[in-house]
Amino acid sequence: MKLGKVEFCHFLQILALLLCLSGMNQAELTRSKSKPYFQSGRTRTKRSWVWNQFFVLEEYMGTDPLYVGKLHSDVDKGDGSIKYILSGEGASSIFIIDENTGDIHATKRLDREEQAYYTLRAQALDRLTNKPVEPESEFVIKIQDINDNEPKFLDGPYTAGVPEMSPVGTSVVQVTATDADDPTYGNSARVVYSILQGQPYFSVEPKTGVIKTALPNMDREAKDQYLLVIQAKDMVGQNGGLSGTTSVTVTLTDVNDNPPRFPRRSYQYNVPESLPVASVVARIKAADADVGPNAEMEYKIVDGDGLGVFKISVDKDTQEGIITIQKELDFEAKTSYTLRIEAANMHIDPRFLSLGPFSDMTTVKIIVEDVDEPPVFTSRLYSMVVSEAAKVGTIIGTVAAHDPDASNSPVRYSIDRNTDLERYFNIDANSGVITTAKSLDRETNAIHNITVLAMESQNPAQIGRGYVAITILDINDNAPEFAMEYETTVCENAQPGQVIQKISAIDKDDPPNGHQFYFSLTAEAANNHNFTLQDNKDNTATVLTKRNGFRRQEQSVFYLPIFIVDSGSPSLSSTNTLTIRVCDCDADGIAQTCNAEAYILPAGLSTGALIAILACVLTLLVLVLLIVTMRRRKKEPLIFDEERDIRENIVRYDDEGGGEEDTEAFDMAALRNLNIMRDTKTRRDVTPEIQFLSRPTFKSIPDNVIFREFIWERLKEADVDPCAPPYDSLQTYAFEGNGSVAESLSSLDSISSNSDQNYDYLSDWGPRFKRLADMYGTGPDCLYS
Repeated sequence: MKLGKVEFCHFLQILALLLCLSGMNQAELTRSKSKPYFQSGRTRTKRSWVWNQFFVLEEYMGTDPLYVGKLHSDVDKGDGSIKYILSGEGASSIFIIDENTGDIHATKRLDREEQAYYTLRAQALDRLTNKPVEPESEFVIKIQDINDNEPKFLDGPYTAGVPEMSPVGTSVVQVTATDADDPTYGNSARVVYSILQGQPYFSVEPKTGVIKTALPNMDREAKDQYLLVIQAKDMVGQNGGLSGTTSVTVTLTDVNDNPPRFPRRSYQYNVPESLPVASVVARIKAADADVGPNAEMEYKIVDGDGLGVFKISVDKDTQEGIITIQKELDFEAKTSYTLRIEAANMHIDPRFLSLGPFSDMTTVKIIVEDVDEPPVFTSRLYSMVVSEAAKVGTIIGTVAAHDPDASNSPVRYSIDRNTDLERYFNIDANSGVITTAKSLDRETNAIHNITVLAMESQNPAQIGRGYVAITILDINDNAPEFAMEYETTVCENAQPGQVIQKISAIDKDDPPNGHQFYFSLTAEAANNHNFTLQDNKDNTATVLTKRNGFRRQEQSVFYLPIFIVDSGSPSLSSTNTLTIRVCDCDADGIAQTCNAEAYILPAGLSTGALIAILACVLTLLVLVLLIVTMRRRKKEPLIFDEERDIRENIVRYDDEGGGEEDTEAFDMAALRNLNIMRDTKTRRDVTPEIQFLSRPTFKSIPDNVIFREFIWERLKEADVDPCAPPYDSLQTYAFEGNGSVAESLSSLDSISSNSDQNYDYLSDWGPRFKRLADMYGTGPDCLYS
């Protein structure tokens, strides 16, 4: 078959392409045939290595080592005298060389994303001498990329927000995917973006990954969140490319596009007239579909007859309008109020003014309910005055109260005695007239604050309170007296006319024009030869000496009576005695010693000696007290108490009893026989005179009488026992009584009994007594037969 010209050309092209590919996978080192040349006295040998870069495809999955290339030196004649060695990155671990042929192979799968190229060194050695025949040379093995990595969104998943009602094309967020493949080789790392979920609301730019709105007027109140799935695909989106996805959550943020609206056009609330001021009457709220600041509202009363009675404020948390009372309500004055209330948004967006006014109106009607109110006084505070000289029964004043309700029930008055503990005042229950009930004293209490109670006759539970301040007017009923206790001294060397004391007076009364006191000596003291008194006319007086030569040995104390009169009407007076002591003074007139006994006392005892004597006396007293205390502690108790009180001792028994054979630890007879007399206890300091006789045996009487007699006997014994403790004690009696058909079942008495009593009847008492029947019975199954 002959080939045409066209077919032959095609064949040559294909053959040339195959040869080129073969040249890329193999490089040969050839020895140059040219001879060395000389220049400027220097020799230069042309290089014996001819190189081409080696390329290896990554991710080779074959079972045989991957052929990389071939090293060859022109010194190698093919006789096996030359061997090739390889060193550098990956030598022997990843790349191996045939030392005879120079063929290089890769033994492991290579990944360009881990390492893009390897630098190695090759050398040809003489096999016999192991010496280099050529200088060592360096070459590079590059890893050729394939599309083995899909695009990845390292920052995903994404969340973003965009205002509602945004126009088409509003940017939301940009997503970015990265591809680990080589961006310089082919299209393995060229990524395009597409949206898989979220249409038709959003779109994505294929090259940039910017997500935009695709529909206008998206309303947050209809749907506030969208979930988008974005895909990134390499190979420019062509078939066979790898892809990765991420999710984007887009939230529509709120804008103020909804005006407030009241759910109802009118409201009605009932409130009692007794509701206190500032109390909440009602809460109303205008609905607003927006949220956050866009839903914030303000309320105000724009019209109505309750503008001054009520006010409205906003609750910042709930955006409710709170209607509260500003003034007290009175059913008898007005029974209802009407309010026109407006609610308006605080933050209005001008872009949405076309949607209508962002405010709304409603009507609130408030009905005042009548309640039974307590009586009300005509005045909140009554001020009254009365003289402290007023007699009992004097009228001070009148209070008045009335029932504000329509029934106008009669009112009765009384005084809250918690405010008038001494009962100084009375009030007429019907008229409200307040009178004195006791004599008053302004100096004890100048103002009395009392509370008057007004109660409805038909409903005493309704009580009103009025407050009365009663001021007591002063009269001159207190005589003047010294302002203080004076300690007056006169020096022995005092001269006539010398001032020794200045005195003043006080008066508990409170005259309107102030006090005016007059001082003088009493009649019996007016002619004394020692002292005189001078009235200074300013509510003070001066005491002066009339002579000199005062001596303590002759008279150490003088008593000067002074007469003081006030200016009241009528005036009152008093006599006050001024005590004057004669003292020994220094050159400056300062008193040193005022006791006349100082001249009599011996000079041998000093102050230090007196202190030492007192210290010795105190030490002796302390020693006596210690001796008495120690003797009391060493005294032995007066009462023999061998058993000790159970409240003072805790006795522990860590061993088991001896059973019936142990007859020394306790007297068992005392526990079961009431007729056994206890041993009496004797006192060491008293010789017992009463000898107790043994009690007679009891007759056979009913059990309840036996127990009663038993307790009474124990009680009498304790009453007459001089050794019994002087306090109540717990007595325990293990007495079972007499007259039992089976008598005592206790084994405590079995040791003292030698009778051959028959216990076969225990078998007839039922399964509870089977154990006893087996122990004491004489039947064929007896344990001890």
